Amino acid sequence: MTRNLRSQTDHAAAAHLELAFEDNRLVSQLYGEFDQNLALIEQRMGVEANSRGNHVMLRGGANAVDQARRVLESLYDMLEEGKPVGPGDVDGVIRMVQTEDNQLSLPTLEKKGKVRMAQIATRKATIVARNPAQDGYIRAMDRFELVFGVGPAGTGKTYLAVAHAATLLERGEISRIILSRPAVEAGERLGFLPGDLKEKVDPYLRPLYDALYDMMQPEVVERCLAAGTIEVAPLAFMRGRTLSNAAVILDEAQNTTSMQMKMFLTRLGENSKMIVTGDPTQVDLPRGERSGLVEALGLLSDIEGIHITRFSDKDVVRHALVARIVRAYEGGATPAADGKPGA
Repeated sequence: MTRNLRSQTDHAAAAHLELAFEDNRLVSQLYGEFDQNLALIEQRMGVEANSRGNHVMLRGGANAVDQARRVLESLYDMLEEGKPVGPGDVDGVIRMVQTEDNQLSLPTLEKKGKVRMAQIATRKATIVARNPAQDGYIRAMDRFELVFGVGPAGTGKTYLAVAHAATLLERGEISRIILSRPAVEAGERLGFLPGDLKEKVDPYLRPLYDALYDMMQPEVVERCLAAGTIEVAPLAFMRGRTLSNAAVILDEAQNTTSMQMKMFLTRLGENSKMIVTGDPTQVDLPRGERSGLVEALGLLSDIEGIHITRFSDKDVVRHALVARIVRAYEGGATPAADGKPGA
């Protein structure tokens, strides 16, 4: 790709920058339908972005223009690599560019350079980080043996964990995937539910299955389940095992007790990775029972080989409304029975 750049900065620290992109076919995808991607960049970055053919003129503050340039160049690089670009991808790159290096838990940006977002590639799909928290989370799963992903719903912590496990299995780096989740609603007394073990725990593990089917072909998932390469292991049945050569995911970990969490974490065996996900604000344990996840986050934060990625409502990628719902609940005020604000 070649870019012809012409820039000018005036005394008021305003900048004009012209970008030229080589492939007209890719340029239309870069701009988006009815230039919606350029409109999003204007709205989020406080610049003017006017297109004419394969040229884009950026106007605004010098720093904002430079950041907008990096966003457009990074998005164009994605298109050159054959990756589609939609509003969600534009939003993700903007977030990455606007986050300074020292704010990332695992630095991934080159100063004044292009954004290289972390990604997970399986044979069926390629997932690209959409914000700095996801970027650090993906890179942490590559580098650490035990990773905690904690934060509100819709941040992708479970989805990315399953995607990472799937790619490790496809590359032959592990021999099995183990999915676990506490069945709090059934009090872990799964024997009273009808069906075999898989049928008993399927309702609790449905989100993990959904992610698996997004990452792998359905027939491959079914074959792996039948062969035990992908194993459904309810938390109540994990005691006494050593989990070697595996990617082990514990979802909804906020609903583990202190004893359950300790038991689970000490199952880690040779050539294995553990990923623990949960939301400490959504604990369903009986009143007075301390969450094993909350305790573990306090005890293990400084242990070598362990990484904790913390997501916030700003990292929600599921739907913009989900982020607003999370913020409303985290505000702390709840309506009383008479409709007036509660204490």
